[in-house]
Amino acid sequence: MTVLSQPQTGTISWRALSTFLLPAAIVAALLLVMAFYAPNFFRFNNMMNILVQTSALGVMAVGMSFVMVGGGIDLSIPANMAFSAVLGAIAMRYAGVPGGVMVMLLVGTGVGLFNGAAVALLGMTPFVVTLATMTVLGGTTVWMTNSQSIADFPELFFDIVLARPLGIPVSVAVLVVVTAAASIIFAATTFGRSLYAAGLNARAARVARVNVEAVLLVTYAVSGLLAGVAAVLLTARLGSASANLGNDGVVLDIVSACVVGGISIYGGSGRPVGAVLGALFIIVISNSLNQLGVSFFINLVIKGIAIIAFICLDRISSGAQR
Repeated sequence: MTVLSQPQTGTISWRALSTFLLPAAIVAALLLVMAFYAPNFFRFNNMMNILVQTSALGVMAVGMSFVMVGGGIDLSIPANMAFSAVLGAIAMRYAGVPGGVMVMLLVGTGVGLFNGAAVALLGMTPFVVTLATMTVLGGTTVWMTNSQSIADFPELFFDIVLARPLGIPVSVAVLVVVTAAASIIFAATTFGRSLYAAGLNARAARVARVNVEAVLLVTYAVSGLLAGVAAVLLTARLGSASANLGNDGVVLDIVSACVVGGISIYGGSGRPVGAVLGALFIIVISNSLNQLGVSFFINLVIKGIAIIAFICLDRISSGAQR
């Protein structure tokens, strides 16, 4: 029996608007304002800084795209990232750089598998499970660190992760590789087709002999793995690991990136590259507002409004599709 695939619908105008045209128009207008009021924004160092900031957020957004396309959500990604970073930082003191990095990746994947098992095998609600995981990990990380940062990493760690071969930061290269690999998985593999099917209609997918539970388990594992990758990138960039890496604002940024990038909150639609473009959009907005001296709280208000606006567009698109 044929496996369901991502719907090819006549409502592409709405999807194109939400994924490319509207964010591009907002960024273009903002850049025009920046040209007059904050010309330093266009300096090469700031442009490169934007790309580096986008790398960690983009990697986590790609992980979220797996979960959201499958019809779920993972609110624990930032807390998982911070927890993995702290454990990896501790391990690095005893097992060196390879051991520390491996711990970050394994811990992140393990937390993802826990979430996946709870959702896919036990049938628990993704929002509730990942919210609880976020709370537990956040509290545990604060307790482990006593609200202090862990620093004093081996220089080799910074030499590798912060290197810029051919002028390209390693973190940006990692983001490109992750995005390319995820795009191939979504577009050209049986798992990708099964993922869209599970997110679009889990019951119909089971009729089509898709192992929905296995698909969901893998999506959360990938989300956890990429949280571990982000832990490596952020720990190196900031020079420390702490519970603050997973603050509440990071959750908002990841969800914003996915929604702005055209990942449907209803499942079954979206592309990883859209999530990365959404992450770039969020970073550009944040960086621009900071350059203009806008307060952090107004920044949060603007991001919240952006999420609401793009969810409305997604709802309109989904309703027209049905």
